[in-house]
Amino acid sequence: MATVYILHSTNIDKFYIGSCICLIERLKDHKSNTFKTAFTHRANDWVVFLQIDNLHYNQARKIENNIKSMKSKKYINNLKNILKSLKN
Repeated sequence: MATVYILHSTNIDKFYIGSCICLIERLKDHKSNTFKTAFTHRANDWVVFLQIDNLHYNQARKIENNIKSMKSKKYINNLKNILKSLKN
């Protein structure tokens, strides 16, 4: 199963949106700067802002691309609030 995740850096006030099969391993890659030219190399204070689990990989990619296409911090914050209210 796959996960869509959104990381946030307070230092640069930016979000990073991604999807993967193993979030723990992917976060290790981000934090260790495995990919020197990657966007997440810009900061070292990334935290998981939001994660959506238990998706098929193609679903995760579609959700990731949809969130990226919105290009909006407000959309990301609203998405987090909506998902939070659904859990209650």
